[in-house]
Amino acid sequence: MEFVIKISQFLLSLSVLIVLHEFGHYLPAKAFKTRVEKFFLFFDPWAKRRSKEQLVSFREQKAKDYEAEGEAFKPSFWDKFEPKSLALLRKKIGETEYGIGWLPLGGYVKISGMIDESMDKEQMALPPQPWEFRSKPAWQRLIIMLGGVIVNFVLAWAIYVFVSGYYGDTTVATNSIKDGYIIDNPVLKSVGLKTGDQIVSVNGTTYENLADLSYSFITAKEAHVVRDGEELKIDFPVDFPGQLTKSKKEDGALLKLRVPFYIKGAIDTMQNAKAQIKEGDVIVGINNRKLKYFDQFPDVLNAYKNQTVTATILRDKNEIKLPLNINEDGKLGIIRGGNIDVFDKLGYVDVVRKEYTFTESFGAGTTKFIKQFKKYGEQLKLIFTPSTGAYQGVGGFYAIYNVFPDTWSWEFFWGITAFLSIMLGVLNLLPIPALDGGHVMFLLYEMISGRKPSERFLERAQMIGFLILIALVLFANGNDIFKAITN
Repeated sequence: MEFVIKISQFLLSLSVLIVLHEFGHYLPAKAFKTRVEKFFLFFDPWAKRRSKEQLVSFREQKAKDYEAEGEAFKPSFWDKFEPKSLALLRKKIGETEYGIGWLPLGGYVKISGMIDESMDKEQMALPPQPWEFRSKPAWQRLIIMLGGVIVNFVLAWAIYVFVSGYYGDTTVATNSIKDGYIIDNPVLKSVGLKTGDQIVSVNGTTYENLADLSYSFITAKEAHVVRDGEELKIDFPVDFPGQLTKSKKEDGALLKLRVPFYIKGAIDTMQNAKAQIKEGDVIVGINNRKLKYFDQFPDVLNAYKNQTVTATILRDKNEIKLPLNINEDGKLGIIRGGNIDVFDKLGYVDVVRKEYTFTESFGAGTTKFIKQFKKYGEQLKLIFTPSTGAYQGVGGFYAIYNVFPDTWSWEFFWGITAFLSIMLGVLNLLPIPALDGGHVMFLLYEMISGRKPSERFLERAQMIGFLILIALVLFANGNDIFKAITN
């Protein structure tokens, strides 16, 4: 069931992002009277690229070219080849064919007269037509190519505005963390952090909420902590981001809250099944030794294996004493419970909630959009700096799939989708041929120099860019496979 929930969120998010990104190209293309031949969610490799009319026109043009050189044109197998579409669904409306491909790795719009991933050289060999992309002014072509990423950024901003207005903000105030955090991540422990450390600052910056503080460790170079009343400086190695990518899933969050031993119930088959405990009880001591946090219990319980101890229980703000049995493994056989709201009421953390009016949500959403945009920029900088080792954390589709929670939450779904929209927009702006950014790069060159790159050059650049993208996809998804095997 968890797989179904995660894959459903993944596919829904991916579909929304792809359709709207491609719509960003489609809308200005139609506005500038440029013919859009196909609009597809997902890819349909080996799809039919030419209509019968286009095929006849192409053969006639090729025959004329041969005749001009005094040769006879004999169609080869490839000149006759018309692969059929393997699309799951397709329907032609007007001049555009809409459909869903069978390969869920993205989507595309096929714009007439444009050198793109379809590599439709046959069409490009024919004389330019008024409705084709190549016949339009450079500024119109630029708008068409930027349309997708603009939609991605606008979509992310709109989601953040909506989420702010509908859900508000919920954060844990760092100044409410009086006794530090649980540090059990091996990478954080290796640089010298310990459970109980109070984080004063990271890279000289203080943080008001736990989410921002946790994220700051991705780019950490140094941190100041208070340990046993003394302030210490912790230096992080250059390759710390790369080390973080090697953390295993079971390592969990970098900074974990220190919470009480909140009882949900006893395990029926364990030694304390008939103990007089109740859901909502909090164990605050063993044999008169005060214990505020659950992480303090293992060492104490191990000292009383196979013994009966007197537990101090906090129930309805009153303390009572109950006998509890500890087994040979140093366990009580009690199920823990509680959530952030419970711990807030008990005074362990301060959960700050803020609601926004319709007007205020625009400012809050804009702030979130800018913050997330900067965060992704920082991550890209780390990835393209080999010494950090962050490139080892680059993931593919499985990594994106794993970002989604195994329980359905619209708040988390929209938050993740907004960040993925920013990611998709930024990646598409990279100046790599075959990406929107590559087309933009050549268009800007044309507009500045007044010279249009030749179609042969663009075809070669497109092919090189496509090979680069294939290599990046293989690297990213290869990382996913490696992590799955090693973890």
